[in-house]
Amino acid sequence: MSEAKRAAGYRAADMVQDAMVIGIGTGSTVYYMMERLAQRISEGLCVRGIPTSFQTEIRARELGIPLCSLADVSEIDIAIDGADQVDPHKWLIKGRGAAHVRERVIAASAKIFLVIIDSSKCVLKLDGPIPMEVTPFAVSYVTTELAKQGTILIREGVKKDGPVISDNGNFILDYSVGVISDPRALQQYLNNVAGVVGCGLMTEFSDKIVIIEGGYDNKKG
Repeated sequence: MSEAKRAAGYRAADMVQDAMVIGIGTGSTVYYMMERLAQRISEGLCVRGIPTSFQTEIRARELGIPLCSLADVSEIDIAIDGADQVDPHKWLIKGRGAAHVRERVIAASAKIFLVIIDSSKCVLKLDGPIPMEVTPFAVSYVTTELAKQGTILIREGVKKDGPVISDNGNFILDYSVGVISDPRALQQYLNNVAGVVGCGLMTEFSDKIVIIEGGYDNKKG
């Protein structure tokens, strides 16, 4: 899968044009894109990137990718990011890297949203855990509310004790309901639960999404 991720990331980086503002997502496939983008910058490409996480910002600085913020630009030319799952409608589950709230803002601000994936991320029906960013004060309420219809767990750190904390200072929870029969309705419900900053279901960007799977442009209707 690493070669498929590299191919997708490199293909996306090669679609970037001079003077573009790029929204840079978070995750392993995006890192390959950044690797190729840094090569192109060293060859003379002039771009600015807006990172979606501290991790992406650190990597971008290490690679020499110039950065700016949303406050510095009027819009983003291309957002480039991965996904946990993608269905035939180009509806997504995102947030395995706990950056989905910032990623949604960047995607909403962009003219085009390149979603770079390997084949394992393509599904007929979304059914994976849905990442939830929740304010610490509301965690008890949110877990009680969502447990009525599914399974909700506080995500715990791998190299730290206790819960995973987002770059915004909130808790990350994972919500599972099995096969999601109506992703749009579930997204609206989850984002309206008091205390939820944002869920990882994203159904609103289909018209601007271009899927790049293993290096091939796979845009669908």
